[in-house]
Amino acid sequence: MPRYFIQLAYNGTRFNGWQSQLNTPNTIQQVLEEKMTLILQDKIEVVGCGRTDTGVHARNYWAHFDSHQTALTENTEHYIYKLNTVLPDDISVSSIRKVKDNAHARFDATERTYNYFLHQHKNPFIDNFSWYQYGEIDFELMNQASEMLLNTSDFTSFSKLNTQTKTNICYVSEAQWVQLSNNEWCFVITADRFLRNMVRAIVGTLMQVGRKKITLHDFQKIISDKNRTEAGMSAPAHALFLSEIKYPDTIYCE
Repeated sequence: MPRYFIQLAYNGTRFNGWQSQLNTPNTIQQVLEEKMTLILQDKIEVVGCGRTDTGVHARNYWAHFDSHQTALTENTEHYIYKLNTVLPDDISVSSIRKVKDNAHARFDATERTYNYFLHQHKNPFIDNFSWYQYGEIDFELMNQASEMLLNTSDFTSFSKLNTQTKTNICYVSEAQWVQLSNNEWCFVITADRFLRNMVRAIVGTLMQVGRKKITLHDFQKIISDKNRTEAGMSAPAHALFLSEIKYPDTIYCE
C-alpha cells in the first residue's frame, strides 16, 4: 500500500498531546485520523515523528500514513484543502508527499529542533505562547550552561521518570538563547532525538542558572549525576514549539 508523509501545524493548547491513549480523548493523532478517514474514505492510521505533551505546539510536524486512495497522488492540493475544511482551526495541513514504502516519520528523522519562548514584560498578545518571567535573568550565563549540553550524551537528568525509553542517549548540536527583542527571548535546541519532557526540564534548570540559584558547576554536576530529582522544575508547556524536522531526501518518491 502506498505510503505518504503529511506535514501539519497545531496549537496544542486544548489538546491532550499528540498521541492517542486509552481513556484520554481529544489528542492530535485521534482528531487527525478521524478527519483523514472521513475525507480519504479509507481507514487511516498515522504515525507521528514524535510525541508532544499536553499543551505543547508544533509549527512543523510530520507523520506518515498508508492509503489505498489513488487520487491522493493525482490531486494532492484538493485533499489538503478538503482536510483543512474539516479539521479544527487549531490544526492545519500544509503538504502531503509520497514516500518510499518503508519510510518512517519517527525513525527516519535525522534532526529535530524545538523553540521555547520567554518574555519579561507582561504582554497579553503572547502570554499564551511564551513564558512570562519578571526580574533579572543572566542569559549570558545560561548560554554558557547551554554549551555544556553540546558535550553531553546521557540526558537522564532531564528525562521524565518511569518511561519506556530504552536509552537516554541524545546528541545535541545546538543549544542557545537568542534575543528576539528588548524583552523577548527564544531557547533554540536541536538534537537527533529528544526524551519525554527533556526540553522543558532543561529550560527549567537553565532558569535556575539565570536566576543565580545554581552555578555552572552545579549545572554540570546535575548532568553528571543523572538524577532527575536534582534538576529544576519543568518549564510550562504552553511556550514550547516543535519547529523543524529534517529527513534524508532518499525517503521521497519524487
